Amino acid sequence: MKFKTTPYHFDLLRDSDRLSAFFEAIKQYGGSRNVAYDLGCGSGVLSYFLKDYFSEIIAVEAEKSTFNCACENLSDFKNIHVVNSNVLDYEFDSDADLIVCEMLDTALIDEEEIPVLNHAKKYLKEDGKIIPQGIINSAELVNMEREYIHWDENAKYEEHSLPVFYSAFNFLDDIDPNFECDIEFNVKKDGIVNGLKLTTYTILDDDIICGPTPMLNPPLLIPLEETSVKSNDFISVKIKYIMGNGIESIDTSIL
Repeated sequence: MKFKTTPYHFDLLRDSDRLSAFFEAIKQYGGSRNVAYDLGCGSGVLSYFLKDYFSEIIAVEAEKSTFNCACENLSDFKNIHVVNSNVLDYEFDSDADLIVCEMLDTALIDEEEIPVLNHAKKYLKEDGKIIPQGIINSAELVNMEREYIHWDENAKYEEHSLPVFYSAFNFLDDIDPNFECDIEFNVKKDGIVNGLKLTTYTILDDDIICGPTPMLNPPLLIPLEETSVKSNDFISVKIKYIMGNGIESIDTSIL
């Protein structure tokens, strides 16, 4: 099937690793179910994957031109209802067996995954499920070329520590979007560190974990106070951010 898309969603559709991970998770959920929500449905490809497993799919998209694409792409499927609304403003009429929400980004900082799920979970059945199930975050000390927050696409940097897994979230839990923690790193080589690299792994279900892909949580590089380090030093860093409030909410400091 050919999908009408915006330029951004065209890039999403080209990311085969991202698409196949969500397709496999939806297929494994399987069975004949009643109601699914596809929140931030974009061009509608995940609703298209859901159509064979649910009697009713409510696909919600806030951006008007993207909503129009989804309407055109999904018009032949009578069990899919596409809604033009911000999820946070939408009151669902029935409880869902499954919520699919791919409003993801690295460490959940920029996109509204957590605020959206905290709202939508009120309409999830007691035994309902969410795809993806959650995320795992890691951080590394780096020396980076650019002096501002950026994703690592074509960016130059040198890693100075092994990854530290500093947080994990199950989306069925209530999650406070105000995040703060101290991370201790063991330096692996002499040099200058001036940044953190954050990497997010997406837990689709019990059997599928998807690492960063070009359009699914590419690693994020964050400036840090420039510090000279030696091999086997221990460096502690405090990081704070508000999930869903944008990269401007990030604050880091060396302890």
